[in-house]
Amino acid sequence: MSIAYAFGEGLGRLACISFGCCYGKPLAQSPALLQRLFRNRHFVFHGPLKKIAYAGNMAGEKVVPIQAVTALLYTAVGLMGVLLFLNNAYSPALLLTLGVTQLWRALSETLRADYRGAGKVSAYQVFAVLSVIYGAGMLVFLPVDELPQASLLKGFETLWHPGMVLFLIGLWLVTFLYYGRSLVTGSRLSLYICHDRI
Repeated sequence: MSIAYAFGEGLGRLACISFGCCYGKPLAQSPALLQRLFRNRHFVFHGPLKKIAYAGNMAGEKVVPIQAVTALLYTAVGLMGVLLFLNNAYSPALLLTLGVTQLWRALSETLRADYRGAGKVSAYQVFAVLSVIYGAGMLVFLPVDELPQASLLKGFETLWHPGMVLFLIGLWLVTFLYYGRSLVTGSRLSLYICHDRI
């Protein structure tokens, strides 16, 4: 699950880039090191439907590309986690993916400009750190390293079962219907008659 989380959050940040949410602080207000690092690698969002425009009033401004950094880091950690998992290193796979994703979540919150709650420390940061402690503590009580050898072939066979395929299609459909409609933006379709062509 920790590996899946790394991939899910990593790929999910592509949606954040598209929508302009989870945006970074303005580059001009960032520490000098970050300004040098992201001088030619920043994001600039345009358009009134981007969250950074209507919620942060920062359309057209150079910002820290926190979504891209998170996407790259989480995807790379997910790939490393898969490699460890397939080599029966279950504990290291969990600790690596959980530790990097959650500690980065706690750190990256300091580089974001969007609203994440009142106070200097957000609930996200607190729960991110607690999840690392919980995950590490969980390994003490669970016999993770006594699990059988991971097998991609058996995994594909399980996924290819008709019941599993139908379940995943149903899950996809429910997810699409629930999350596929924006609660923040809207649209209008307007039809009219061209009287000069009648």
